[in-house]
Amino acid sequence: MTAEKQSKRKSATSWAGWVTLGFAVVILIPSGFGFVAKFFEFAATFRQDPSGAFAITPMLNYLLASIGFMLLLIWATWNGMFRDIEQPKFDMLRREAQLDLPPGQEDPEAPLRSPQLFAD
Repeated sequence: MTAEKQSKRKSATSWAGWVTLGFAVVILIPSGFGFVAKFFEFAATFRQDPSGAFAITPMLNYLLASIGFMLLLIWATWNGMFRDIEQPKFDMLRREAQLDLPPGQEDPEAPLRSPQLFAD
């Protein structure tokens, strides 16, 4: 890849990163406010009404599901799953082309073929 293509790809990746961050902020901040408001609403119901014990289960569900999704999002970001979202489709197409080659024409440096389940 030439230096010019690399710089264009890097600038496009940087731009895409900022757009993704912008969308995350636009989506996550209102969602966070909605979650906190609903959580306090359930807590107020539980404290004020003696029959509000029904609110304990939804509160725990909201809390545990939100913590789980937040940890999953942090883990995926930390492991770079949002860095190059276009590469998997190219990998799939490359693997498919390798699998379509006849058995004697494989590239010696290509990864091993998966076993063929059905005879051609």
